[in-house]
Amino acid sequence: MSSSCCGTKKQKLNGNYSSTNGYSTTGTNNAGPQRNGIVDAGGATQNNHNSYHGRGGGQQAQQQQQHQQHQQQLSSSSSSSSSSSSGYNGYMVNGHGNHHLSQQQSSMIGSMPDMCFYCFEVLYRELHNLEEPRTPCFTNDPFPLFVTWKIGKDKRLRGCIGTFSAMRLHSGLREYAITSALRDSRFSPITRDEIQRLTVSVSILQGFEEARGYLDWTLGIHGIRIEFYNERGSKRTATYLPQVATEQGWDQTQTIDSLLRKGGYRAQITPETRRSIKLTRYTSQECQMSYSEYRELLEKQSHYHGQLCKMQC
Repeated sequence: MSSSCCGTKKQKLNGNYSSTNGYSTTGTNNAGPQRNGIVDAGGATQNNHNSYHGRGGGQQAQQQQQHQQHQQQLSSSSSSSSSSSSGYNGYMVNGHGNHHLSQQQSSMIGSMPDMCFYCFEVLYRELHNLEEPRTPCFTNDPFPLFVTWKIGKDKRLRGCIGTFSAMRLHSGLREYAITSALRDSRFSPITRDEIQRLTVSVSILQGFEEARGYLDWTLGIHGIRIEFYNERGSKRTATYLPQVATEQGWDQTQTIDSLLRKGGYRAQITPETRRSIKLTRYTSQECQMSYSEYRELLEKQSHYHGQLCKMQC
């Protein structure tokens, strides 16, 4: 199911909540059409990428081998995992929980800068009406994910949408890079003029557990997803990614109250209201990359392919 999230500026918890602050989902009744278990947010489409192929014969094999070595070098330069903030070749990767990672998770985390790069590639080509980027080299395993776009030095939110359904990373990142940038209903679509001021964040969600109560989660470690019934008896859902509460400076109760408001609960919030919600906690791995970092990596790749072309000619 697609969900939207947002917010970097601190809210005042006075009972009045702007629709553009904090990370939140829309209610389940507002979700788009369901497609293969994924609720389509804003009618985003999925397209297949064409794989990149070199020239034939021995040159093709040599080129593919050199290309793979180059990709491994790019990945290895950003490959030391940590359960807290770490630098991957200068790109910030944050781990929220999961101190003991499987080999699959460690490999996935090491590839997260490539995922951010891919999101920029997708958006840039979409805005400039260019062909889709070639199939990325990182894992295509299924994960729940979110893509967030922020703008300017203060990193104001420009769009954030994701899914709690496990989705193949190639198609999932491609879909939500565009959906969060162009089809987040809380914001106008991102334009060509804005792209140079953007920062992208990719969040891979994992470790979902049903909590024993609305306080059975840890600030800065867990993201939370709540289900509740509003004053009209309609079932609603809302989520905050793990970093939200600490960014806003909230305690657990303030976070729950804000999330209820974001999900559309308008009546008075009482202790009984809080106890009635169903809360699922989860952890995430997050990586962010600025446009300037994306361009720097793109130039390195272009230089490599230029040198490769000279070798073949």
